[in-house]
Amino acid sequence: MKRSISSLVVIVLALVTPVAVFAQDVAPDVLAKKVTDEVIAVLRADKDIQAGNTKKVLDLVEAKILPHFDFSRMTRLAVGAPWRQATPAQQQSLTTEFRQLLLNTYTSAFTQYRNQTIEYRPLKIQPSDNEVVVRSLIRQSSGADPIDINYSMAKTDAGWKVYDLTIAGVSLVQNYRSSFSSEIQKGGVDGLIQVLAAKNKALEPQEAARK
Repeated sequence: MKRSISSLVVIVLALVTPVAVFAQDVAPDVLAKKVTDEVIAVLRADKDIQAGNTKKVLDLVEAKILPHFDFSRMTRLAVGAPWRQATPAQQQSLTTEFRQLLLNTYTSAFTQYRNQTIEYRPLKIQPSDNEVVVRSLIRQSSGADPIDINYSMAKTDAGWKVYDLTIAGVSLVQNYRSSFSSEIQKGGVDGLIQVLAAKNKALEPQEAARK
């Protein structure tokens, strides 16, 4: 891929993505803090995860994070206009490979957790609101400058789902759209699918080696 997420952004993503576990009858920012606190408690207490146990990390990511993303919408936004020209089979393949890419990314990130803390800003939400932006601040244990995080979320039949993250002013969807566009220009939609599949395959031995 032309661009990659820095290790810092990867750590931030791993910490903030659990906020997607929203119930429709609970204020998103309140529940976000509760769920994130629970996940951070696991990271701090589980010695196997701290030592890099990939199986436990994969289980945590699958259980606490990925089910609460709208991957179809997220992939559609990241691909942009070419999504409309893609066949249903291509759209499914893109979504599957993008999901796997994020799974690999988060699995790596969870082994790098170093006691970052998260503060949530108050959220004003109306009963009729179907989309919200939850804002937070990541404070790093190193004393480095805090990082602003915004979560773009939409209410679905299955509850609130994350469809984009903005980290220090940079949208995750927009970041991927740049690299996806480059690959589509070179090899079409099938070319992008092949690049994502190859990247995921290349990451598999690295994950397996940690088991």
